Amino acid sequence: MYSKEIEAHKKTLSLNKLQREILIGLILGDGHLETQNKGKTYRLKVEQSVNKAKYVNWLYKNFDNFVLNKPKIKQKIRNGVATKNILFATLSHGSFRFYAQQFYVNGKKVVPKIIGKLLTPLSMAVWFMDDGSIKSKFHKAKIINTQCFTKKEVLLLMKILKDKFKINTKLREQKDGYQIYIFSESVDSFKKLIGKYMIDSMRYKLD
Repeated sequence: MYSKEIEAHKKTLSLNKLQREILIGLILGDGHLETQNKGKTYRLKVEQSVNKAKYVNWLYKNFDNFVLNKPKIKQKIRNGVATKNILFATLSHGSFRFYAQQFYVNGKKVVPKIIGKLLTPLSMAVWFMDDGSIKSKFHKAKIINTQCFTKKEVLLLMKILKDKFKINTKLREQKDGYQIYIFSESVDSFKKLIGKYMIDSMRYKLD
């Protein structure tokens, strides 16, 4: 598209309910909102390991009206080891501004006080697909990696899981921060809550 066409296209855009719920989960997880004009507009950037290509393509399809280019593969060299990631970014748009204002303070990702109003079962499924894992193949419990948040923020997320969704958890301290540990007895309830939103390629995290 030419620049005039892009600007005209942007005027037709607004986030629908599905996109807003997915966005919440992405920001809690590995997604990022970036601004290049001091907060007037933001773009969503998604980047995952190439083995999660089906998941990234699912995300792309849900935001395709905001995206000009299909996901692409990028090779990285880290400590002498070559890895491949798959990524895409949306257009910069004012529709993302409210969420950036809630989830970022001085460029650092935070958990907003209104997270209880924002979090839905679909948001939780996306969050778990991004940052969830099994404790071990011998154990039913699940883990959500929340090390990028402060202890206070993780405790707030745990409170929402308990009060809003009846999911019992505990704080799990790691060297790099804190995880949310979902007790075995709550896993069946957790599966019922998010199971229908999990895409097939990511179900291994739940099953």
